[in-house]
Amino acid sequence: MSLVENTRKIPRQGRAKVSVDIVLEAAAQVLEASGEAGFNTNAVSERAGVSIGTLYRYFPDKQAILHALALRETEAHRDRVMAALEGGQGVARDRAMIRAFVQAFAGRRQARRIAASALLAQADHAELAAKFSAAEEGLTDAKGRPLTRIQAFVLSRAIHGAMRAAVLEGVDFLESREFEDELVRLGRAYLAA
Repeated sequence: MSLVENTRKIPRQGRAKVSVDIVLEAAAQVLEASGEAGFNTNAVSERAGVSIGTLYRYFPDKQAILHALALRETEAHRDRVMAALEGGQGVARDRAMIRAFVQAFAGRRQARRIAASALLAQADHAELAAKFSAAEEGLTDAKGRPLTRIQAFVLSRAIHGAMRAAVLEGVDFLESREFEDELVRLGRAYLAA
């Protein structure tokens, strides 16, 4: 489901798209500052500087806002992963892909955990995985041989599983270099086997 499919009214004009972006940014700020307990449509509307009617024009409830926020970040993360695959990051591709995930949500851990939980509770997991299939297709082992579909699945799910658990459990080392190093080591050990 795309971001616009999750909205009540599909923003077509530039001004409407800006309004949706403002609401989603405000939602992330409210989540980070007040947590799930302080997250409601009134708080988001006030933070965004839009009327509650404008908010409801695009989002039927706070769950829809959370879902759209998580989808927006997932799409941004996918774009960063694809850029990492194309190179030019100044670091190894595997590290750049992991770093793209670790840096998602601009360091807003609480907002990320809450939005990710909301998305995963309602998500079509096959659809989410399909968004990253292009990244899996380009994976090779340590000798440069393409991975089979099963090998790519196992590798990507092992790394994504650790990253997802770190987000959902709210670990304090999510953005640490040590965590990034361990994920890179996990992937490289698998590829070398």
